[in-house]
Amino acid sequence: MPDINDFRAVITLVSLLAFLGIVAWAYSARRKRGFDEAAHSVLDETDEQGGQASVRGGKK
Repeated sequence: MPDINDFRAVITLVSLLAFLGIVAWAYSARRKRGFDEAAHSVLDETDEQGGQASVRGGKK
């Protein structure tokens, strides 16, 4: 009959596999372009008046 330690071992293994899956997904070459676009999207947005966004709070 399984005890609590068997349950803990299974949960640990499932958690490790989920973590490794997320890491593999995040660092896959297919996702790089999308992540790069998301990282730079803040700098590409315009302000509410239709002008260019200021970078680092500088004046327009």
